[in-house]
Amino acid sequence: MTDLTQLGVKDIRDGVRAGDFTAREVAESFNAAVAAAASLNAFIVTTPDHALAAADKVDAARAAGGQLGAMAGVPIGMKDLFATNGVQTTAASHILEGFTPRYESTVSQKLWDAGAGMLGKLNLDQFAMGSSNETSYFGNVSSPWRKSGSNQPMSPGGSSGGSSSAVAARIAPAATGTDTGGSIRQPAAFTGICGIKPTYGRCSRWGIVAFASSLDQAGPMARSVEDCAIMLGAMAGFDPKDSTSLQMDVPDWEAALNADLRGKKVGIPREYRMEGTDQAILDSWEQGKAWLKDAGAEIVDVSLPHTKYALPAYYIVAPAEASSNLARYDGVRYGLRDLPDGSGLQDMYAATRAAGFGDEVKRRILIGTYVLSAGFYDAYYTQAQKVRALVARDFERAFQECDVIFAPTTPTASFPLGSMNEDPLTMYLNDVFAVPASLAGLPAMSVPATINADGLPLGLQLIGRPFDEQGVLNAGLAIQQRAGFTAKPEKWW
Repeated sequence: MTDLTQLGVKDIRDGVRAGDFTAREVAESFNAAVAAAASLNAFIVTTPDHALAAADKVDAARAAGGQLGAMAGVPIGMKDLFATNGVQTTAASHILEGFTPRYESTVSQKLWDAGAGMLGKLNLDQFAMGSSNETSYFGNVSSPWRKSGSNQPMSPGGSSGGSSSAVAARIAPAATGTDTGGSIRQPAAFTGICGIKPTYGRCSRWGIVAFASSLDQAGPMARSVEDCAIMLGAMAGFDPKDSTSLQMDVPDWEAALNADLRGKKVGIPREYRMEGTDQAILDSWEQGKAWLKDAGAEIVDVSLPHTKYALPAYYIVAPAEASSNLARYDGVRYGLRDLPDGSGLQDMYAATRAAGFGDEVKRRILIGTYVLSAGFYDAYYTQAQKVRALVARDFERAFQECDVIFAPTTPTASFPLGSMNEDPLTMYLNDVFAVPASLAGLPAMSVPATINADGLPLGLQLIGRPFDEQGVLNAGLAIQQRAGFTAKPEKWW
């Protein structure tokens, strides 16, 4: 029998339906792979029993001739930002260590209802704040990829680094991610997998630990465009519990997949030719344009003039919302409580937060609190929101000239763990191509394209109109078919 861990979402689902293998056999294979890959540190908690119980339910339904869901028999990794009933949910922070929700996030419940099982809770940058998966209280996640001829641990990207590492290492066929300013797309690019951030509001935020509420959006990470389309279909949908949820029908993205781009225009934003971008990234971008032309698309130049202001605006808006959202972690209701002897309530707040939050989280809370303070609110926060509106307007105008926008996902390939810790600003620049689409709430996807001279994967990004996930997925499929990206990391873990 084939090694079941080499199969993706579609192949597992179809194989279980056809009776080629049982869902339990799939779950057992992936549980074993997860247990053997502890050195990646991709999981904070493993839940083999959950995966097996879900698999047995699917097998029983199939035996009884029942209807099988879109994710039936597929065990997945769940980013530890999604509340899971009865399973520790920490957002990779000491302040939530030991917190066990008594409820299920809407997205994870939809996946379980579709027949998926949970392999465990995946590691991430603490509270989703980071681009390298080095801010987790539970230790760094290692990418399964290495530079050619080197054993140096590489970054899997962030914040969804546990998700990207697990999928790339074939210890999970797919995983959930969240994207606030690139946290699905950048790790996908770093590890040679696919990841899509849908339109803001497509997936419910209810039950997801909040970072920046006007930006956070859940999405799937998997090894192919088809797998992302299937999983996104299971995750998306209106949720009355989330006031920002879109009251729209969920299209059948998988059924409508079509790599024929004849009659479509692909926009190339001239402002994305940025100084400091690796030549290999620029070369793969050129190659990508040729692939899209081959698929029948017309390549046109577009302008997104406020691009250079997007990253600074993001690093005002996101920390401001974080400083508000994270105020709930005070040691009173749940999570860590640090109460020095003889101290009062304010001392407990201070001691709990000092012990519970990591350095990057504290940095962003400080920035956010500063920009929201009296005297600075209008100078920073209000201005950043105006810039955000201008960035969104740039996209609106560009989409009058094209159907989808095509750009690199990241300015560089993955970098060694620890190599960027001295300068947070250099780290923040990792998201320079990803942030504009987040500020505008647009669907955007990273698809693996080529391998650089160091043997590391490079990703390309597609950005679509609001609600046009289909256009993004179709263009991604056109690239996937032409890139023929089959590279995978050599096993060292």
